Amino acid sequence: MTNPPTPQPGSPDKEPASEAQAAQNTLGNTERAEVATEPGGSASTPEPEQKPSLGRLFMDNLWAANTFTVTLLSLVLAIVVGAVLMIISDPAVLSTYSYITSRPSDAINSSWTLVSEAYANLFKGSVFDPEAFSGWVNGTGSWQAVLAPISETLTYAAPLVFTGLSVALAFRGGLFNIGAQGQATIGVIMAALAGFLLPLPPGLHLLVAVLAGALGGAIWGFIPGILKARAGAHEVINTIMLNYVATYFLTWLIVQNGVQDPTRTDAISKAVDTSAQLPRLLGDNLRVHAGILLAVLATWAVAWLLNRSTLGFELRAVGANPDAARTAGISVTRTYILIMVFAGILAGLGGSNMVLGSTASALTPLVVAQIGFDGILVALLGRVKPWGVLLAALLFGALQAGGNRMQSYSGISLELVTVLQALIVIFIAAPALVKAIFQLRAARAARLQTSLAKGW
Repeated sequence: MTNPPTPQPGSPDKEPASEAQAAQNTLGNTERAEVATEPGGSASTPEPEQKPSLGRLFMDNLWAANTFTVTLLSLVLAIVVGAVLMIISDPAVLSTYSYITSRPSDAINSSWTLVSEAYANLFKGSVFDPEAFSGWVNGTGSWQAVLAPISETLTYAAPLVFTGLSVALAFRGGLFNIGAQGQATIGVIMAALAGFLLPLPPGLHLLVAVLAGALGGAIWGFIPGILKARAGAHEVINTIMLNYVATYFLTWLIVQNGVQDPTRTDAISKAVDTSAQLPRLLGDNLRVHAGILLAVLATWAVAWLLNRSTLGFELRAVGANPDAARTAGISVTRTYILIMVFAGILAGLGGSNMVLGSTASALTPLVVAQIGFDGILVALLGRVKPWGVLLAALLFGALQAGGNRMQSYSGISLELVTVLQALIVIFIAAPALVKAIFQLRAARAARLQTSLAKGW
């Protein structure tokens, strides 16, 4: 004898609820109906949730550990630490702290005077000098004096844009190009040789000299690229070694017959012809030249290459995961070579700016300065994004231009500017530290730290 099937919940055969359950359900339905119905019998509309104000949203996002906030707060921390270094390196100011308990105002006033004057001169030497502007308005000064700080900033920033883009482009392709210094050195050699050895008309002469600098950088970038692609040699080791080769080659070349200035006994080459020099944008009294325009054009070209072209997609794919890119049919070998060639071209253009612009007109052992190594800092500060690199180069150019005035007027060592640059990069490269100091929101900071660890 089979048992009757057990009624399932929700089925038509289920047993009727008990009277107590039915009464409870009826009461609950009545209460919900009273809440949902207004006295007039129409259903009430639930009140909308209170949305945070626009100002509240702005402050919440501003105080999150995003790229902008971390960069801005890194600048603030670097300025604060720089101020402390100024105070402890000045014996006169430091002596006031020996009796700070009896007269604290002396220590505070002397410290404030030193730091404010130093940073004021840094600003006046790089962005804007109110005294020069007042003199121009009163007729006692010239407009060149007003634009001189900006001119110096752009002059220092132009080559840094190119070397920063060189390092950033390699980063996006998964390579660490430490050889921007060597590539810029070969670029400056080739540009200078074309500038004083080739007798060409003005417009063509400049074009050939610029292209020669780009070609020199491309050759010096091709070498580690082909070694990486064909032999698996690490690009960091190769580029470091090639930096030394380029530096010593420059030192040797300068003193050779036909290259060294015959009227000089020291290590200096002939001067680049005026027909091969980049034209100055604001007259002969200001140093800014057309190299800054080429730098902006190069920034746009790299941004387009990375974001809008097929080659840029392949480059970013190889940088993200070479094995997956190879599986998808992308030639990793070809991409590695192209990355280093393009990086070399950019660094070579940066080097050519040093001798074809207003920084120097002849080859010397120190003609390239440290633009290749500074380009690494610029790329890191710019988050290896083309337009970010441009802004970072402007900041470093401003620090360099303002540092000259700060040293002259405030007696602050120019090396402090280098310390400020290093501090900025240190704080930007350690977002967890910035987050801990300023108590930024953890979730956004964690994502940012992960992206930094992956090399962006």
